[in-house]
Order: sequence, then structure tokens, then C-alpha cells
Amino acid sequence: MILVVASTKDTASMNIRQKIIMNYGFERSGEKFHDNNIYYKTFGGTAVTIVTLKEELILFQEIEDFFTPQLSIYLSRHSSRSGRPTLSVHTPGNFDTAEKGGLNGKVSIAPANMMKSALLEMNRYAGASLPYEVSYECTHHGPSLDTPAMFIELGSSETDWKDIRAAEALAHATITAISKTPEDSIVAVGIGGPHYNQKFTRMALAGPYAFGHIIPKYLVSKVDSPLLTQCLERTLERVEVIVLDWKGIKSTDKKTLVEIVEKAGINIEKV
Repeated sequence: MILVVASTKDTASMNIRQKIIMNYGFERSGEKFHDNNIYYKTFGGTAVTIVTLKEELILFQEIEDFFTPQLSIYLSRHSSRSGRPTLSVHTPGNFDTAEKGGLNGKVSIAPANMMKSALLEMNRYAGASLPYEVSYECTHHGPSLDTPAMFIELGSSETDWKDIRAAEALAHATITAISKTPEDSIVAVGIGGPHYNQKFTRMALAGPYAFGHIIPKYLVSKVDSPLLTQCLERTLERVEVIVLDWKGIKSTDKKTLVEIVEKAGINIEKV
């Protein structure tokens, strides 16, 4: 079962949820969770269930106490200081202290191919008619789960959260992630660069790369063998390459990072 998770505390989340229900013919199950109706539908033999929390998505760590999904897709708003309209995707979890939900030093399992499917669909809608930037985000915030999980986000301001056209685009991206997996992808872990890494995004949009966990520049100094091993092992697919955003890594961190990456025995690519 694939679980789609929304929250009544999140305007963007509820708008995306409503577009999924309306456009794809989801039906009420007759059951409720957090006092909200549960919806369901089957796609190609895969059951999809929509649940709605009455708590913030990133703070509800207990979802696996109630459900055992093969994948969870969280529908979420996104905030940023720039206020730039953005459609984004990432895996939840924390490389360091859990300041915004989840558990300290624990990342969820990254579904790299499904995130790429969502990214490609976002990009199909973005452009002149929907002026939003499309991007991977680094792995961050809660929850920290033991099953594959991804966030599909609409941002970065209240105006964007209320944008029904953008919500509809992300509804399509959600269903595409569920129903259409890229073929012959090269699954990667990305290290370096900003929180929104456009180098990694372009590599996925223009080529075979599908990124799972992405560690940003400001956390590279925290990378050690156990953390890197966790990123490799907690990717749904087999990681074939570690991509280093070479200019997006502090010179003081490069030597130690390369030594750690080489010990992992995974191909390295610098971009």
C-alpha cells in the first residue's frame, strides 16, 4: 500500500490533496484517521490510501504505528526567505540534530526513482504558464521513518500555497511518482552545494541520474563513514554513484570527504 499524507494545518497540502481526490476519482473508505475521512483507489494493482493529519506533517513521527506503507508521499507547503515560487521534492530525515521533527541523526529511506518521476512531472508543468522553479531539496526535517518516504512541496509563500494550478501540477506529480518509474536510471547520492541544488536537478532532468539523499554544503563537515553508509543503505535502490558538487564544498572539507567517500567503494563523480 502507498500512503499519501496531508495535513489540515497546511493550506498547500489540503489543496494538493483535494486535486488528487477530484482528478483521480478517489473514494471514501468509510474509515477515519485523526477525525478526517480516509480515501482510497487502486492504480495498476497498487492500493493507494490518502490520510489527513490534524498535526504538522514534519512533527508526526508515529505514522508507522498506524500504517505499514511500502511508500509514503507527504503533500506539503514549502517556505523560504527568498519567497521564490518553487515545486520541490526530497526525502525527510536528519543528518544532525532534529530541530524540525524526526529523530537525531536518522534519515528515512529515499525512493530515488519515484522522486525523479515526480521531479520530471513538475518540470513538465513549470514554465511560462506556471512560473515556478523546479528543484531537489536536500534531505531534511521530520519524520525519520523506516519505510521509503518523500515530500512533494509547493512554495514558497502563502500566495503560492493557495495557487490551485500549482496544486494541480503537484497532484499529477504525486500520481506519476506512484504509477510511472524511470527506466535505466543511475541512482546517486549527492553531496555539496546549496539546499536547493540546481546542478543535481539538471542532471536528473536532462539525463539518467536519480538522486536519493542529498547532503548540502553546510553539513559536509558532519559527514563521516557511518553517516554516508546510512545514506547508501537507506536508499530504496542500489546507489551506483556519489556525485560531489565540487565547487559547492568548502576547500577545508574536500580532503576528508574524498577519503570517506573512497572508503565506501562507490563510484565518484565530480560536477
